[in-house]
Amino acid sequence: MVTKTTLIEELKKHFGFDTFKGNQESIMTSLLEGKDTFVLMPTGGGKSLCYQLPALLMEGTAIIISPLIALMKNQVDAMRHFSEEDNIAHFLNSSLNKTAIEQVKNDIISGKTKLLYVAPESLTKEENIEFLKTVPISFYAVDEAHCISEWGHDFRPEYRRIRPIINEIGTRPVIALTATATPKVQHDIQKNLGMQNAEVFKSSFNRANLYYEVRSKTKNVDKDIIKYIKNNEGKSGIIYCLSRKKVEELAEMLRVNEINALAYHAGMDSITRSENQDAFLLERVDVIVATIAFGMGIDKPDVRFVIHYDIPKSLEGYYQETGRAGRDGGEGQCITFYANKDLQKLEKFMQGKPIAEQEIGKQLLIETASYAESSVCRRKTLLHYFGEEFKFDNCGNCDNCLNPKKQVEAKDELCAAIETITALKEKFKADHVIDVMLGKKTNNIKSYNQDELEVFGCTENSNERKLNAIIRQAIIAGYIDRDIENYGLLKVTKSGHNFLKSPKSFKIVEDTEFNDDNDDEIIVKSGGTCAIDPILFSILKELRKKIAKKLELPPYVIFQDPSLEAMATTYPINMDELQNITGVGAGKAKRYGEEFLKVIKAHVVENEIERPEDLRVRSVANKSKLKISIIQGIDRKIALDELATSKGLEFSEILDEIEAIVYSGTKINIDYFIEEIMDEDHQYDIFEYFKESESDDIEEAINELGRDYTEEEIRLVRIKFMSELAN
Repeated sequence: MVTKTTLIEELKKHFGFDTFKGNQESIMTSLLEGKDTFVLMPTGGGKSLCYQLPALLMEGTAIIISPLIALMKNQVDAMRHFSEEDNIAHFLNSSLNKTAIEQVKNDIISGKTKLLYVAPESLTKEENIEFLKTVPISFYAVDEAHCISEWGHDFRPEYRRIRPIINEIGTRPVIALTATATPKVQHDIQKNLGMQNAEVFKSSFNRANLYYEVRSKTKNVDKDIIKYIKNNEGKSGIIYCLSRKKVEELAEMLRVNEINALAYHAGMDSITRSENQDAFLLERVDVIVATIAFGMGIDKPDVRFVIHYDIPKSLEGYYQETGRAGRDGGEGQCITFYANKDLQKLEKFMQGKPIAEQEIGKQLLIETASYAESSVCRRKTLLHYFGEEFKFDNCGNCDNCLNPKKQVEAKDELCAAIETITALKEKFKADHVIDVMLGKKTNNIKSYNQDELEVFGCTENSNERKLNAIIRQAIIAGYIDRDIENYGLLKVTKSGHNFLKSPKSFKIVEDTEFNDDNDDEIIVKSGGTCAIDPILFSILKELRKKIAKKLELPPYVIFQDPSLEAMATTYPINMDELQNITGVGAGKAKRYGEEFLKVIKAHVVENEIERPEDLRVRSVANKSKLKISIIQGIDRKIALDELATSKGLEFSEILDEIEAIVYSGTKINIDYFIEEIMDEDHQYDIFEYFKESESDDIEEAINELGRDYTEEEIRLVRIKFMSELAN
């Protein structure tokens, strides 16, 4: 039996620490006593040590089941660093050749190897099962155990086969460890691993040193990120993107703008991936741009920022990825760029999957949207999601708490929501409940005759955003429950029924409204504006207005606001610099540039301005190649949907590219495609609308023209309009 004194002595001897963190000692004692042990501990809490030290102290070899080759390599390297013997730890996976596998097996047989890391796929191989049957095993550790659950953020079907294989090899104590698990996921893990009677150790999910912020994701997102990194020069950071393509593009964009960055994703060859990971760990590069494949178990304590270019698929994923910042207890900035259309894209990706899986995915996305859009303390929302109560309304370290919104009384609306959920017999989701409250006669509502209910239209003077905020905040307050296991149906809790009997004040803050296409709105921690020089910005707007009036065109046709803001930030004083401004390009620079350059030069001289050339975002050559190939495709009159498919783009993405081409001043002709898919009257109405309109905003156009016109039709005619009149 290992005593407490012995444990601390062994900790000092093997790892150089004088004391244990949090629950570490109790967890190790449980495992050393031969008990199944479940560990829920946030990233940076010291999970790995909970099985590493017992493995060194117990007879036999510990089998550590881990999902990623990169993670295994990192852990094995760390263990060898602590020991004098390299054979103390090994991994067994598909990256090893036959000779290396034989060496690993020999070291295990000789008793030198105390920790063997295996991927679940390797564990299921017959030859490995037969080999491990002959080995004295101290215990099994299932790392990243949330991979077992379909409700976890990184579900892997092969993880669900672990228990039967353990039974086949030989039963020994099991320790399951994860940094992210809701109560539902925890139950799933224990049930699947057959460890319902395990000793459970939960640490608080609160990482007080992490600052959380959600920003509106506009077309300026690349520029925003570059500016942020340059303001945090020399600090280590990770940027997460959902697609491999975006990872490659963004890493290249950062390098072009003199930021020391590398890419990391599962599509790269293993040597490059490994080299890039090591370069980050050894601080040869400051920034890694990665998919979620990067970071699991990466022991780099001084990551100072984690940026999410795309909102993650679940709050578990978000929590784990942000948890890689500030593991040393120092500063950790977690910045997320959010656009609702990204969630719609993620929902589209689920199509084709089994219905049950789609429903789970949708519920996880709803929780993510609630977190992003809510104006409540981010820490409070996150901890509530993981079943932990944060007892303060203001954490002082998130964007919502540093910039609190005014509270509004919502007692009556909450009563109405509780009555509506009850009247609907607790069988509907939030969006349906809100439609009933607003009195919307949707087909769904009419089919259930719910438009005849007394609660129908009970809050018709309210709006969807406010009612969403009320329901979200009532869930956190414990009056309503969202049954995520059952399609997200809303239920009224005991506290909710009591509230209805005896209502009291219920104040809420309304959700943040995110406008996906609004380039002007960039939410920054310091509360700054887009244009560094507001005086020059207003001068340029006046000049644009004058030119537009002379040419009888709407002002936005000349240059859009983001282009003027960029001019009022980087002060271009020659044609080359001007055409590098977003939305300008060679064509527009030539057509309208002279007058703008003249005004900017005069302003720079008059005010003795030192031009911040380092703020200019340099574009990547590969992007130009794509634009050229799109222009060539249009010249050959290839249908735009076919052109999108050939470039690996969604239809909306190719429209983004074509809009960028046209807004930069290049004239193109897509009449051949428009005439194929749209009648003349539709074309005429949309064209005339843009001729008269003060704005080229798509949402405004849809509202004005009506729902007979699709967003794609309006965007296509807007491209035609801009090309013919602006270029």
